[in-house]
Amino acid sequence: MSKRHEKNLALFNAEKKYLAEEAFGILEKFAGTKFDETINVAFRLGVDVKQADQQVRGATTLPNGLGKKVRVVVFAKGPKVQEAQDAGADFVGADDLVQKITEGWLDFDKVIATPDMMATISKVSRILGPRGLMPNPKLGTVTLDVAKAINEERKGKIEFRAEKAGIVHAPIGKKSFGAKKLKENFESLVEMILRLKPAAAKGTYLKSVTLSGSMSPGIRLDVSQFTSTVKE
Repeated sequence: MSKRHEKNLALFNAEKKYLAEEAFGILEKFAGTKFDETINVAFRLGVDVKQADQQVRGATTLPNGLGKKVRVVVFAKGPKVQEAQDAGADFVGADDLVQKITEGWLDFDKVIATPDMMATISKVSRILGPRGLMPNPKLGTVTLDVAKAINEERKGKIEFRAEKAGIVHAPIGKKSFGAKKLKENFESLVEMILRLKPAAAKGTYLKSVTLSGSMSPGIRLDVSQFTSTVKE
């Protein structure tokens, strides 16, 4: 265990569950690394992801962004090409993008498509799908309003889903943001997670929440502060 890690562990009680304001205050005091750490949150939900009616998947735009440049690809044709370019898309195309991706080009972070381009983009679904890059109408990345979609991605839109054991992992910004901005991003994400509770999910929905930096120890949060319906 490094001296930095030992020093950080001494700043809080690993067994205690903290209020969000306390947790972000502790996180801000952690000894840093040579790079600007990404701050992540892990939610453990009371859902059975094997059941179709208990899936939790969504997207939300964080008020303070993620602190990184997002490279956006747009599949479009006709007037939508100019709309995408004017909105700041990094790459816009159709079959030419399919060809580049097929040849191994993946220098982008998000993919947006107009509905009429889904047949075209399906040709590279086996490449994009496993990387979480396939556009999805439920996430707002298959749309006729490409300008709005691009703007949301630029501002810091994150996509998330409950994986094995009902765990949702998501980034909420960089440590350099400071406690206030990170807490605002976090609260925006919590609100969306709670809103997406499946009707079929019974018992305690939000079981645990842990906050951590990419190189920092995890801080457990008291889930009862987020909703009066949560049971300890």
